[in-house]
Amino acid sequence: MPYRTLDKDRITATATLLERRIGERFPDAGLRKVASEIVALSGDIGRQTAELEKPILWLRVLTVLAIAAAAAIFALVGTVLSFDRISTGAFDFVQGIEASLNTLVFAGVGFWTLVTLEERFKRKRALDGLHALRSVIHIIDMHQLTKDPAILLHGFTPTKSSPQRVLTRPQLTRYLDYCSEMLSITGKLAALYAQALNDDVVVNAVNDIETLGTNLSRKIWQKIMLIGEETARDAA
Repeated sequence: MPYRTLDKDRITATATLLERRIGERFPDAGLRKVASEIVALSGDIGRQTAELEKPILWLRVLTVLAIAAAAAIFALVGTVLSFDRISTGAFDFVQGIEASLNTLVFAGVGFWTLVTLEERFKRKRALDGLHALRSVIHIIDMHQLTKDPAILLHGFTPTKSSPQRVLTRPQLTRYLDYCSEMLSITGKLAALYAQALNDDVVVNAVNDIETLGTNLSRKIWQKIMLIGEETARDAA
């Protein structure tokens, strides 16, 4: 179904269009460079998640060979070992059972480690990609951090250390809105990992990133609302 899965190509197209819009309105702004980075990141994530959906054949072959080799060693030991020399005393019998149980436990742990090797390998790659997205989200937050609507209030007096304010009200609104859109795109890119890899650790990390982006976007929209209220107050 076309509307039940995220399309990585459409997300990349949206990020590309947003970068173009920012460049046309703020050609010299650092925000444009961040948007360009998101475009590049969306292409990388699209290719990476497509690979995560595919089985890692060489790793599966290696796992099968390792399990087969371990089974062969156990079979060889069981064939060569002479059990008729083992004492049938009660104490030795209990020791034999304990050693057998320990061997089975270690064999089971080793088997489970090999079977889940592909899953853990993919999880590591997904978490590395999500870490990059989290860094980009914080960079977006740094760009909107100094865009304070308080400068629009009558009587506002900047200090010597105040950031340079060159944006008008409409420009400031658009700038903040672009930041919110970028945060939304990062959330969709994160969701591609959860779509490609059904892993609880990855899904929880994706949820954390989406929550982070949503909280920052909510803070941005509070600023936009303040600008709108101040504009309406001046119009009245």
